[in-house]
This record gives sequence, C-alpha cells and structure tokens, in this order.
Amino acid sequence: MSTESSENVTKRDEWRSVSMATGPGDRAAAEDAVRAAYRQAGFPEPESVVWARSPLEAVRILQGAEFGSDTGACVREALRNAPLAAERQRVHTELGPRGFSEHWRATGADLWELTGTVVDRITAGVVDAVARNRKERTAIRLLLLDAVLGQHDAAWLSAFGTEPGEPLHALARVAREAGWWWPFEKVAVISERPTELHRDEAGRLDSGAGPALAYADGFELFAWRGMPVPAEFLDILRTLTAEHIRTEENAELRRVMLEYYGYDRYLDESGARPIHRDETGVLWRIELDGDEDVVMVEVINSTPEPDGTSRTYWLRVPPDTRTARAGVAWTFGLSAEEYGPVAQT
Repeated sequence: MSTESSENVTKRDEWRSVSMATGPGDRAAAEDAVRAAYRQAGFPEPESVVWARSPLEAVRILQGAEFGSDTGACVREALRNAPLAAERQRVHTELGPRGFSEHWRATGADLWELTGTVVDRITAGVVDAVARNRKERTAIRLLLLDAVLGQHDAAWLSAFGTEPGEPLHALARVAREAGWWWPFEKVAVISERPTELHRDEAGRLDSGAGPALAYADGFELFAWRGMPVPAEFLDILRTLTAEHIRTEENAELRRVMLEYYGYDRYLDESGARPIHRDETGVLWRIELDGDEDVVMVEVINSTPEPDGTSRTYWLRVPPDTRTARAGVAWTFGLSAEEYGPVAQT
C-alpha cells in the first residue's frame, strides 16, 4: 500500500465529499447496510429501524416513551469499534509504525480535523438543546457516545479498506447515505444528513447569512469562521458600527465583529492612531477591554497593480510588536534585525 498513491488521493477526496454531503440519502440502501453490519457482528437484525431528521431528534426519540429502556443494549462496540480496530491493526502490521503514520497523513488526517470540529459542535448543540441540568448533560453526552458517526467517520473510512468483504464495508455503505446512527440490540435509529453545511476556506463552520449547519427538523448551529455565535448575532453583524464593536463586552464576540467588519475599516472609523511608522509601513494598535490588543501593520504592495495603482494590505502581528519593521519581519519568520538585508534584495 503506497502512502502517496493516486488510489489514496482518490479515496481521500471521495470521503471528503461524503463527509460534507447534505440532503437525504438513499434510506433503503442505508437500512440494508445497517442490517448487514448487525449480521457481520454476529447479532440478529434490529426489530425496527427508525429515522430521525437530525441527531437532536434521534436523541429525543431514544429518550421518548416509545422506546424508553426497551432498546436493548448498545452494540456500537461490536458493530463499529471492533472492525475498525481490526482494520487498523491490519494496516499497521502491513506498513509498520512509520508507514502507518505516513499513510494516515496521506488519507484521514486532514479529514479528522475537518470532521472533528463539526462533531464537537453537534454534540454541544444537542446537549444544550436537551439537557436542563448537569445530570442530564452527562446522560445526553453518554447517549451521544453510543452513536456511530456515519458520514463523520469519513477519516477512518478513507484510511482503511471499505470494499465488499472488508470489515468496514457495511459501515462505509451507511456513511455514504446517512448521518449519525445509534445501534441497539432491538432498534437502530438513523439520522438524516444535514440540509445545509457552510464552511470557510479553512474548513471551519462559517456563515454570515444564516445557519452554518442545519437539519430538516430545524436543529441549527450558527458560526462565524469556526466560532459558535447566537442566531441573533448574525443580525447584529449586518448592522455593525465601530461604536457597537467598541462597547461589546464579550471579548470573543467582539473579535468576531472585528473580523466581519474589517480591521482596516474599524481603524479608519474608530479614530485609531498609528503608534509607529518607518519605510516598511505603519503600525496600528487597537486596545480592547478584557482582550489582547489587536496590532496591525499597514503596508503598500511595492508591485503596482495592472492599472498602475498600489494596493494597501493589513498584516495582523503579535500584540507585543513595537515597530512596523518588526511586524513585517515577523510575517516572514524573521526578527527586525534579520529583515533588513532581506528587504534590500
């Protein structure tokens, strides 16, 4: 198994698409795959398969009067963890410790980061929506740990064998058609995939126009560049003023406001003054109550644009930066003293 093979790249790209898929999948195919996973693990097929429109609705179904404690024991360990561990051991034995690490970096590592944040946000959102006290929060978290993550298991599924006859084949078939699912002895509850998913260029949940993640039952998560925000916060963003940003007491929300509004625009409209200037640019500082200062260097591109104009750029630098030169040098990983000769070349 070559770590950089075109097969690995193709499979990684396929599972990246699966992890980000939205809208209903093929329910019949998902149910057939769930039943196959039970048989493969040596269990009878579940007496019933129930669909939910979101992980939140699935949790409410499992807590509801219809099932109560009559679901039987959770069989996630046998259906998901055992075949995953077996496949992991097979690949590790085949490639060795170093080869396995390289293989993981070439396949599932990036997807692990991409899906992990979404899984964390869904978990937090479900707990916040259902639990009313600490005891309930613990119970909901334990119930969420019983879930097989479906499309959000994409990192593992991209790294290991998922073809017919291989241990993860059934799990992969479910993942291509559904979201999270809960396997119990008597019942399997399957969540549909989200209806909306919006990310920024870094892969973070991000939307300034509505929910960053939404399901058909109305379960929604709002985020701006990865940071969870209240739904009503988006309306605030659309009517922001420099004064509103200045008086916002929540440091994290104020940081989101600044990113949305634009540091350069805020500097211009807030009356900020430069604290240093030299031949490399102008250093600006925004003092924020309860948060570290925002320090930026204003620089002008030395290469003119096609129309002959020169564009201005804003470089955010560490808050302890004292000179424009030191700030520009920092963006190159250099000290102010080291930057001089480089700048002259």
